[in-house]
Amino acid sequence: MNPHFTQTDNMLLLRGAALWLLVALCLAWCLVFLKFDLAFIKMIFPGKFTRVLQAHLDFLLMAALLFGFYAAKVPLPTSVRVSMVVGAFTNSSLFLAQAMFPALDAATPAEGFFAGIFRLYLMASLLITSYGFGRGAFIVLMSTFKTVPD
Repeated sequence: MNPHFTQTDNMLLLRGAALWLLVALCLAWCLVFLKFDLAFIKMIFPGKFTRVLQAHLDFLLMAALLFGFYAAKVPLPTSVRVSMVVGAFTNSSLFLAQAMFPALDAATPAEGFFAGIFRLYLMASLLITSYGFGRGAFIVLMSTFKTVPD
């Protein structure tokens, strides 16, 4: 372990986890309001109810992963920490975009500028999230094989 490492180095993970947990809580209330057929919320989320539910669950999952990596107390490079937090948001927000813009959720891929931006965002999100959590998992795994002096 890096002798200069402190848990404050991983504070970004804790902050990101707390933020995405708050987003998940807001989405839980949105789901309740959608079930009550409130017009204002239906205007925001005209797409499928299940996409809002998927976003809610994904934000919960990503928050739990970030809390877990923070709790592991393994030093992670800045690029990994940033990729994890950004990827956790972008990955979950894809479901929100589909709930807010139903054309993005059609069986036939939408055409046009915004559909292209969505696909670019999707690919960037997958790459960022995979790098952050993949490399983070590898680093944590490798840390379990190091012997700790008594």
